[in-house]
Amino acid sequence: MSSNPEQTTISAQQVKELRERTGAGFMDCRGALVEANGNVEEAIQILRKKGQAMAQKKASRTATEGSVGSYIHAGGKIGVLVEVNCETDFVARTDQFQQLCHDLAMHIAALDPRFVRREDVTGDVLAKEKEIYLDQARSTGRPENIIEKMVSGKMEKFFEENCLYEQRFIKDESVTVRELIDQAVARMGEKVSVRRFVRFKVGESGAAPAALDGPPAP
Repeated sequence: MSSNPEQTTISAQQVKELRERTGAGFMDCRGALVEANGNVEEAIQILRKKGQAMAQKKASRTATEGSVGSYIHAGGKIGVLVEVNCETDFVARTDQFQQLCHDLAMHIAALDPRFVRREDVTGDVLAKEKEIYLDQARSTGRPENIIEKMVSGKMEKFFEENCLYEQRFIKDESVTVRELIDQAVARMGEKVSVRRFVRFKVGESGAAPAALDGPPAP
């Protein structure tokens, strides 16, 4: 990285590429490229960290506005509704926020998560999965300390496959859905979170929302 980032020359094409890949604003992209000495991949990481930091700062704020996104797939065979919350009606009405809602609904249609966050996984489901993984690990005859690591790794894989926030985003697998939402927080300047979703598939038994009813989380 250059010792004098102010002297780094950043081309319009570099900024354009970074904006297309991250959705971040012009000045944020240019600043990240300057900090990364023109390295686009490093600039992407800088923008991700910025989004994560801003999301943490806003985590305690109340998000009671928002919108319901929808997506219909496979000739009307699969449908999704997802409630995404933000802090103001102004942001909820923006094209960026509406696009985020649509993208999340499309992602849910494709990857069929069971829960919003890992914290939403119920105790009985966790206990059942751990029991299965523990039996599998013990059948290998490995020492207990290795078995614990094997079970922990399988539980992480379970969260990645079944929790929306942990899944790789269908349109850009270099980011998780959590990172996608963090990026939205950085762009919009407000807390953004998924409250609940429901996925319908023709022929399946009744679908249930992937979060409890009640007021949006503060």
